[in-house]
Amino acid sequence: MVEENNITDDKVVEPTVKQTEQSTKNGKSEQKQDEDLSEEDLKLKSDLEILVERLVSDDDSLYRPSLEQLKEFIKNSTSSMTAVPKPLKFLRPSYPTLCGVYDKWVDVDLKSLLADVLSVLSMTYSDEGKYDSLKFRLLSNEKEIESWGHEYIRHLTLQIGEVYNQQVENEAEDSDEQDSKLDSEFDFQKEVLIQLSLEIVPYFLKHNGEADAVDLLLEVESIDKLPQFVDENTFQRVCQYMVSFVPLLPPPEDVTFLQTAFSIYLSENQLTEALALAIRLGDESLIRSVFDATTDAVVHKQLAYILSTQKSSFEYSSTQDIIGNTKLSEHFLYLAKELNLTVPKVPEDIYKSHLDNSVRSAFASTGLDSAQQNLAASFVNGWLNLGYCADKLCLNDDNWVYKTKGDGMTSTVASIGSIYQWNLDGLQQLDKYLYADDVEVKAGSLLGIGISSCGVHDGDVEPVMLLLNEYVTNPNSKLSSAAMLGLGIAFAGSRNDELLCLLLPVAADTSLPIETSAMASLVLAHAFVGTCNGDITTSIMENLLERSSAELRTEWTRFLTLALGLLYMGQGDQVEDVLETISAIEHPITSAIEVLVNVCAYTGTGDVLLIQDLLYRLTPKKEEVEAEEGKEAEEGERADEENEGEPGNAAEDIDSLVQEVMNATEETEGEPNESRETETSNNKASEDKMDVDESKGEDTKEEDGEEQGLKEEENSEKEMAHIDELTYAVLGIAMVAMGEDIGKEMSLRHFGHLMHYGNQHIRRMVPLAMGLVSVSDPQMKVFDTLSRFSHDPDLDVSINSIFAMGLCGCGTNNARLAQLLRQLASYYSKEQNTLFVSRLAQGLVHLGKGTITLDPFNDAHVLNKVTLASILTVLIGLTSPSFMLEHHQLFYFLNAGMRPKFILTLNEEGEPVKVNVRVGQAVDTVGQAGKPKTITGWITQSTPVLLNHGERAELETNEYISYASRIEGVVILKKNPNYKEEE
Repeated sequence: MVEENNITDDKVVEPTVKQTEQSTKNGKSEQKQDEDLSEEDLKLKSDLEILVERLVSDDDSLYRPSLEQLKEFIKNSTSSMTAVPKPLKFLRPSYPTLCGVYDKWVDVDLKSLLADVLSVLSMTYSDEGKYDSLKFRLLSNEKEIESWGHEYIRHLTLQIGEVYNQQVENEAEDSDEQDSKLDSEFDFQKEVLIQLSLEIVPYFLKHNGEADAVDLLLEVESIDKLPQFVDENTFQRVCQYMVSFVPLLPPPEDVTFLQTAFSIYLSENQLTEALALAIRLGDESLIRSVFDATTDAVVHKQLAYILSTQKSSFEYSSTQDIIGNTKLSEHFLYLAKELNLTVPKVPEDIYKSHLDNSVRSAFASTGLDSAQQNLAASFVNGWLNLGYCADKLCLNDDNWVYKTKGDGMTSTVASIGSIYQWNLDGLQQLDKYLYADDVEVKAGSLLGIGISSCGVHDGDVEPVMLLLNEYVTNPNSKLSSAAMLGLGIAFAGSRNDELLCLLLPVAADTSLPIETSAMASLVLAHAFVGTCNGDITTSIMENLLERSSAELRTEWTRFLTLALGLLYMGQGDQVEDVLETISAIEHPITSAIEVLVNVCAYTGTGDVLLIQDLLYRLTPKKEEVEAEEGKEAEEGERADEENEGEPGNAAEDIDSLVQEVMNATEETEGEPNESRETETSNNKASEDKMDVDESKGEDTKEEDGEEQGLKEEENSEKEMAHIDELTYAVLGIAMVAMGEDIGKEMSLRHFGHLMHYGNQHIRRMVPLAMGLVSVSDPQMKVFDTLSRFSHDPDLDVSINSIFAMGLCGCGTNNARLAQLLRQLASYYSKEQNTLFVSRLAQGLVHLGKGTITLDPFNDAHVLNKVTLASILTVLIGLTSPSFMLEHHQLFYFLNAGMRPKFILTLNEEGEPVKVNVRVGQAVDTVGQAGKPKTITGWITQSTPVLLNHGERAELETNEYISYASRIEGVVILKKNPNYKEEE
């Protein structure tokens, strides 16, 4: 009985416990929450619940005051948002109820008020894909969005971006409403989203959210509407952000950003910044609009000095002498005088052979043929004293030219032009060599004349053109190519029509040797770099289409393709038509041409997809197939070995052979005479037939030989084209990535991988690509890596690595790099070609005694197309170093891209003035709050001063006001009328 009672008791007790658990679960949690809340919070919660109840009730007179009170509660709490505001937290459970209320109401004004509140509440209650905040915002007619606070507006911005992108995707797919990812209950129209965005942008601009404003307009594809919202307080930060954003954008958005920033700068009268963007866009009409925006002659001069560094072809009558660089030599010699660099140096000053006590130094003089050693010294002397109009080697020793031999004399005489670069006095020095008996000396004077007047154009009279044009059609190939090369260096970037008329017939004439046509095309491409000139493009395409395969199987073909690339440099989408035409050429070289033209068109854009495509081309694809074929061959050999190794099979084969022989003899013995006679007659007939077959066989053998020869030629063509494709792809990675710092870092990592895993042709180009990414920017990690590559077993890799070291330190006088090159010169003292290139690299590091640079970018990140074209020409030549060392005159193409790296301050009359400037490492201040310092680790110096890669300058005091927004190159200053000297 007791047991039964116990059981029944248990049965009775169990459900009561469950019931109490369930009933108290919610109550306890609510009670616990209420216990945690303070009295103030409890009151707030109850007040909010009462307001919700009023909205749910049938008394419509309570609706408006209740909504107003709800808005007040929420607004007061969202002013400083360190956590989720309590009104939003307490109202979260009531959100579905309030949505139901909205659906039930009819009054438009009340619905608008409630939608305003629900848009904010939905921040804490958003289902994925619903976008309630945005939906209720669009349903509300309340205009004061900004009163809800920053966090709400950012939340709204995020939803606008997501919805807009989905709308664009749906349009692209032409999908039905059923397939739409968006909430089908509400139609988000793109025009309405753009309108809402334009209401939000002013709020961001007022509250230091320039980056958010730009990002929002980028999301809704309306960046061109930004200028109307920008004022004098916000334009600087907005434009800085936009310009820094450009390398990360795909085309055509990058161009739209630049154009928008340009229009903002122009409207705010920031003419030098606007000019920098106009140059980047490559649009002469924009450049003219900058000049037309002011009538101030001094501002025009300042703009002209900025154009002159770019070797621009822009013409503006009042400042043509400045744009034509006629004062460059005068300014450079003033810099040399102020820095006390007027005393000429000799190559031995940088070779420092006396410091080298190694065993190899004993062979230094005997290892290198003295004529080649003198030629190297001429190059180094020309670059070391470039622009100084004085030296101790060529000008003082008339016999120095004859201490070299053959084509070496051409380069030696041309080095005089390098010493007189930018100064037309060099024409008088070179004139005497024009009447020399040696063709090489005469050719050198023609090339030197071109170098001395590099980038200098004085109005209508072009003395270089008058002196060189008659030699272009000279029957002697040395004279004609030297004259063309001289014109190419002199007129680089000039777009000179007279030059076009002179050289276009030569470039288009396919009956001339390919070397002549390639040189003419290359010269025209340097003069018309980045112009997409149709006439030159047509002449190059005709050469590629009409010349035979044998003619195209030469290194000069690379310069033809490079010329095509240079014409479309930085032109982006405009290259599409040419790529289509190239694809029509039935020749293995087409893929290589497409790569080079494409990378030239997208130079400096940082286009990630293009870099991925180039890396894909560089990954070996045949190896897997070859590996499989190798496996199959091995398996076949194993099977044969196994069959041979089986004794039964071999014995059976021998027995069968013996049996066949026995049968044959029996048959012949038992045959009658007639059959034998018929057999002999058959044998005779077969012999006759054999004779005929043999004669036929000889013919077929010849045909087979011809076919085999054609196949071999075809294979060699394909192989050469494939090598060129790999070459251009490696260089292409550097060209595309060189626009921005992150891309440069990534490309250096890729080059490390390519150096380890690439074939010999890829490995030869990797050092040059590393040099191209860091021209005149001697980073220790780069030149240490190149120093390791310079001891590679493949001499071509070593030569290119050494030259790349010269490019890295070009014009920097970097002591560590100079020491490494001296050691390499000692190490390779017996290798003529490698020692020669080591000397050239030493000359480049000490270029202009450290006052000249080859950096293709300036502080405003404007790509100097002329400089890049000059570097590229030499790098493409070094694809096969032996060819480049044979045609060493092509190294002088570098002179076309060289420019002084000074800061020279002038007064409004154009006379030099000395002011103190701070020169330090440039700091990226984009998006930073307040007014941060733009330089760090600065040193105060008096102008003129030198400015290296990555450095920036600013005036120390406000005694002078600069006409240029960036202190770089030639800067015109005016006295500040409000300046008070500090005591």
